[in-house]
Amino acid sequence: MATSRLTQQLNFILEIDKLKQVLRQTRLTDGSRRENSAEHSWHLAMMAIALQEYAPIPVDLLRVLKMLLVHDVVEIDAGDTFAFDMQANQNKAAREQHAATRLFGLLPDDLAIQLRALWNEFEAVETADAQFAKALDCLQPFLHNCQNQGGTWKEHGITRDRVLWRMQAVQYGAPALWATVQHLIDESIELGYLQ
Repeated sequence: MATSRLTQQLNFILEIDKLKQVLRQTRLTDGSRRENSAEHSWHLAMMAIALQEYAPIPVDLLRVLKMLLVHDVVEIDAGDTFAFDMQANQNKAAREQHAATRLFGLLPDDLAIQLRALWNEFEAVETADAQFAKALDCLQPFLHNCQNQGGTWKEHGITRDRVLWRMQAVQYGAPALWATVQHLIDESIELGYLQ
């Protein structure tokens, strides 16, 4: 018989499986289908391992990985909000706060506090760890759009200025990658992927 603590942990684990059902706007690099939020989180964790050296100051990789794995769990209740959807972004924070309360509340108190604190840190984007994590969170769909001939940029008529605005997180959280982002934006315009 599982203990009350273990029951809570298992219930949380089963609940977060629903993240695999949350479809994002971003398409896979081959354009074949939309990725789900669980795939996105895994991809970000792998990016953190591969790109850690581009953080402007040394980061705690384990903290960054935890943030990246937990940052979109709230989408189970709040849904994925497309970065360029200004209307949906108006109430995103409130929807996600409500979702965080419910989802992390499934855990034993100590784990709930720990994971909620990591989620809050990611959302606040004030620490070096959170800034690097946020940079990767913006870089991943950007790379997908560059790879799949404009993907959601073309689908939604996204312009260069809006992409530059979104990619500011990379400029601050991984400035060594900024020149590459600018080059890829220019290349995407030349190729007709971005207006």
